[in-house]
Formats: sequence, structure tokens, C-alpha cells
Amino acid sequence: MTSGSKKINKKSGLHFGEHLTIDGYGGDELKLNNSNLVKFALNDLVNKIEMNKLCEPQVFFAEGNGKKDSGGWSGYVVIQESHISIHTFPKRGFVSIDVYTCKEGLQKDLIVKYFIDLFTLKDIETNFIIRGTRYPVQDIY
Repeated sequence: MTSGSKKINKKSGLHFGEHLTIDGYGGDELKLNNSNLVKFALNDLVNKIEMNKLCEPQVFFAEGNGKKDSGGWSGYVVIQESHISIHTFPKRGFVSIDVYTCKEGLQKDLIVKYFIDLFTLKDIETNFIIRGTRYPVQDIY
């Protein structure tokens, strides 16, 4: 490595972040259409997974587009460790959730069970993505 090269984290097993996506099906329409429940979940989950809020959760109603999106609630909370977002589609019984953090060891099972119980989901798809596998191990500037 030359003196001007960036030191990159290659194959050390360390990474920048962990990103869990949950797509939930067959959820309870009334729960998915409850903005207060979405806001509660964003506050409550932050505490359960021991993260730190940088702002209060924001929740907005998104009108449907007349095609595949029949409208619902979209909410997010910015956390020191990254963010959590929830998008509900009550008329479809569907919810799309992202939990992204720079902390290692995301409590995937706890998070998945939390949302299954909260929205009474009948089926789910999850994806777990390791982000920043070549994140620099030191400041470069």
C-alpha cells in the first residue's frame, strides 16, 4: 500500500451497518390504518433495541395513486445509529418496514416478532443486508 492509499476494511468481518427489511402480509386493516400505532411503534422499537432518537417520529398519510398503491401511513424516525421507517397499505393488509443501524448485532428475531404481533401479520418476507463491507477502518482526511 502506498502512503497516499486509503486503508479499507477488506474481509475483516467488520462492516458499517445492518439493514433489516420486513414485508408483512395479511395484516389487520384497522391497525395498519392507525397513525398513532405507527408512531407508537417508531418510539417503542427505538427503546426496545436500545437506539437513540435524534428527533421525534414523523408520520404522514400518503394518498393512493389509483394503481398498486391504495394509500396508507408512512412514518420514520431518525436515530443516531441511522433510521427506522414504516409504510402501511391498510386496504392491502400490507406493511413495508426498514430498520437500518450502524450498530452490529441487530436483534432481528425481536424486531420481526414485534411487527408480526403489532400488526397481526399472517405472513412475512425478510431480508438482511450487511452494509459497508469495505468501510474504511480509519479517517482518510
